[in-house]
Amino acid sequence: MKNTKISQRNLVIYQVFVRNHTLEGTFKALIRDLDRIKSLGVDVVYLLPVHPIGTKNRKGTLGSPYSIQDYRLMNPELGSMSDFQTLIDEVHNRKMKIMMDEVFNHTSRDSRLLKEHPEWFYKNSKGEFANRVGEWWDVTDFDYSNKDLWVELADTLKDYAKMGVDGFRMDVASLVPLDFWFYARKVVSKVNKNVIWLSESVHGSFAKYIRDQGFSCSSESEIYQAFDMAYDYDAYPYYEAYLKGERPFKEYLEAIARQDEIYPQNYVKMKNLENHDCPRIADSVNNNMDKILNWTGFIFFQKGSTMLYAGEEYCSNIRPDLFEKNVFNRTDDIQKFITKLAKLKKRNVFSSGIYTVHYPEVDGVAYQTFENDKELLIGIFNVGLNSGKIKVELEDGAYKNILGSKKVKVVNKEITLSNQPIVLQIKK
Repeated sequence: MKNTKISQRNLVIYQVFVRNHTLEGTFKALIRDLDRIKSLGVDVVYLLPVHPIGTKNRKGTLGSPYSIQDYRLMNPELGSMSDFQTLIDEVHNRKMKIMMDEVFNHTSRDSRLLKEHPEWFYKNSKGEFANRVGEWWDVTDFDYSNKDLWVELADTLKDYAKMGVDGFRMDVASLVPLDFWFYARKVVSKVNKNVIWLSESVHGSFAKYIRDQGFSCSSESEIYQAFDMAYDYDAYPYYEAYLKGERPFKEYLEAIARQDEIYPQNYVKMKNLENHDCPRIADSVNNNMDKILNWTGFIFFQKGSTMLYAGEEYCSNIRPDLFEKNVFNRTDDIQKFITKLAKLKKRNVFSSGIYTVHYPEVDGVAYQTFENDKELLIGIFNVGLNSGKIKVELEDGAYKNILGSKKVKVVNKEITLSNQPIVLQIKK
């Protein structure tokens, strides 16, 4: 992969589940919310799958958007293809990009492609249409040995790129052959060479599980050959374990630091606290506002793009159900704080500066720096709300906190911990 997408580390991505974003749950209703979304500092509006949902083996009342009947149609519950085109145009009018979530590992069990091309699908040892992952019983997997399938799927992406779609988030991309992704990128690049390719790579334990079943699964290092960005699922288990009290915070910091060692130099991670598959941060910290603010600041300050799941700005503690209708709730409002962080994220130092993870003496504290020839940014986020002091590489004095009104005092090269998230700027 060419070294062309470093600025993607400055991006703020906003994930939308259209059905559960508003009471109406439509493209038109989402359009009415675009100005507010833009005001957060969002660069990319990323939509969960918007295609018709299968009815055979459907999970829940409304079914999973990841069980797709037809890639070339829109789910009529959300709106028409014309409505979708209008949404694309309105996103562009606000100088944002739009990203589609596509699912090329499997389709619903009553999909158009399964009916028209059964030879394109995987069969188990009994000759039955099946999937490789047991709990996904509402879908059936593709068989990528048939190159006609490659043409159909890549052409589908190309057609959406023609409509103006700026990026594709590819579901469980690790389970799809890497050679297909090379081919798909080549096809889509004929329409738009700047399309953003985001891989939902998988947890390491899941990759091992798939391989142990005798199937192929690309590692994240392999994925970066074809994708610009990847999920943070190599470090995410350490984050989850810390929140549950099962691992020390330092192990999460070590996992983040290790990314600079094991991935290509131009790698871009998509950092996020929550998404449609994971618990809300507000729920994980029992709605503790100090913890929410520190975790939010910390995720923006990490190396990579930042994704927000719609409702996160309202401290929603309910994750919308994939199979039912339930709009996210609002328990508070941190939109101004997020806007400030998003503005900070646009600085060049976040895309090309030297990133360093420090390990404070007090566990539960993130101390990280970004540095280039113009400035040094120091981020300190007391996610554990611990007391005590940490050593910092600063001269004694009082420093302005970009994220707060109170100055930060350094005495004997130490900072006394508080509950406020801290970002200090040292100009050179």
